[in-house]
Amino acid sequence: MTALAIYPGTFDPFTFGHIDITRRAHRLFPRLVIAVTTNSEKSALFSLEERQQIIRDATRGMRGVSIDSFEGLLVDYVRRKGARVVIRGIRALSDFEYEFQMALMNRKLCDEIETVFLMPHEKYSYLSSRLVREIALLGGDVSAFVTPMVEKMLKERAALHGAGHPSPKPRR
Repeated sequence: MTALAIYPGTFDPFTFGHIDITRRAHRLFPRLVIAVTTNSEKSALFSLEERQQIIRDATRGMRGVSIDSFEGLLVDYVRRKGARVVIRGIRALSDFEYEFQMALMNRKLCDEIETVFLMPHEKYSYLSSRLVREIALLGGDVSAFVTPMVEKMLKERAALHGAGHPSPKPRR
């Protein structure tokens, strides 16, 4: 049986940090599914289909890496895929607290599933999708954080939101 791991997330957008975790996980697990989901607490900038396309582009050439999506409980999805391992990236202590709680809850729901925490290269330790979105929507340069495809898509979204332009002054 080939070892299969699931790397779940909203990935809005998929950053160089996510790519780094993908590569690290793929060295450990010959088959890796990047599972894109929605989060009711987050408002996504990109549609599910756009996020999947971004990830396909970023992982092109990585044999054994596939992209999927799911709704509902992660443990149910992992079971359906026949996997036993969930990959989670940890950048800082604040990430660990949340991820540790989620891993314990997932273990309580399904004792056969293990969570493997991976740290990205230190040059990505500060990087988050939320910060990348904020920088882009405010007209900043995100080329050091995301692939050219994502950079272009973020610039298009920023233009739609009027990024980098001062708001018109109200008339009196």
